[in-house]
Amino acid sequence: MNKMLKKASFIAAAVLLAGLNAAHAEDLVKVRFGTNWLAEPEHGGFYQAVADGTYKKYGLDVEIVQGGPQANNATALVAGKNDFYMGGNMVEVFSAVKEGVPLVAVAATFQKDPQILMTHPGVGLDSWADLKKAKSILIGPDFQATGYAWMKAAFGFTDEVVKPYDFNPAPFIADKDSVQQGYVTSEPLQVEKSGGFKPNVFLIADQGWNTYSTLIVTRQDFIDKHPDVVQKFVDASAIGWANYLYGDNKAANEAIKKDDPDMNDEQIAYGVSQLKAHGLVVSGDAEKGGIGAMTDEHMKSFFDKMVQAGVYTADLDYKKGYTLQFVNKNVGSDLIKK
Repeated sequence: MNKMLKKASFIAAAVLLAGLNAAHAEDLVKVRFGTNWLAEPEHGGFYQAVADGTYKKYGLDVEIVQGGPQANNATALVAGKNDFYMGGNMVEVFSAVKEGVPLVAVAATFQKDPQILMTHPGVGLDSWADLKKAKSILIGPDFQATGYAWMKAAFGFTDEVVKPYDFNPAPFIADKDSVQQGYVTSEPLQVEKSGGFKPNVFLIADQGWNTYSTLIVTRQDFIDKHPDVVQKFVDASAIGWANYLYGDNKAANEAIKKDDPDMNDEQIAYGVSQLKAHGLVVSGDAEKGGIGAMTDEHMKSFFDKMVQAGVYTADLDYKKGYTLQFVNKNVGSDLIKK
């Protein structure tokens, strides 16, 4: 009889616990966050906040919607299918303002754009000034219309040497007099493994290309209706990034590899090392305001460069493309190990 009572009590407790867990799950706010590419260490802080429960601690049930060649998560955000989007840099947001699309950057995860140019070592292309001597510069059309337009205005680069970059390093590896675009977190390792040499790497941000990158972007109507959700997502994401870079990120990395089976431990470790080495997340405004920080001065500086490069006209109301309402609060700064 006692065994039956104990069993009944155990079942009742289990049912009660399940009910409490279900009720708690119902209390969480469902959030869809669309990335701009396949899962990679450059998305690590967001995966970390899912894996270690930070988003749930903030009352959010976050689904990361993976981007990629066949996905368009920016469009999904505009259509209301997603709540947040990972913007590449401020060009996207300023262009949305130009087109009358009410997208707003609410945080800047990266203080520096990861874009780089690479050269072969020892062939006379060993400094930034040398790059103008290259016979060919392999870059994609998006960067040619923005970053390279700035490089022409600021440093005198020309269009005659530009050749299309299709994410295949073979032409660059074969041509020692060429320059190739890439991301500091990935392409240098790819070239080293495929070409057998370490390329010279020039982070374009260090030459004055000072756009923020890996932005958290949402719609103006979502900000108006759910400012509390925006604040929670920004804060939890900042904590996720601090923990990813300076804590135990194993669970996040496993989630990244699950979403993108082509990603491996070597590439992830390299990506994380470059994020830290170049201060992509923790530098500049983030050193004062915390991860995700943005300032009006920084925005104006970059916008002015885009005007000078002919990308935008000076009368564009670029301030519609961002808000400082949710950042510069040093959330998670105590977790950063320097």
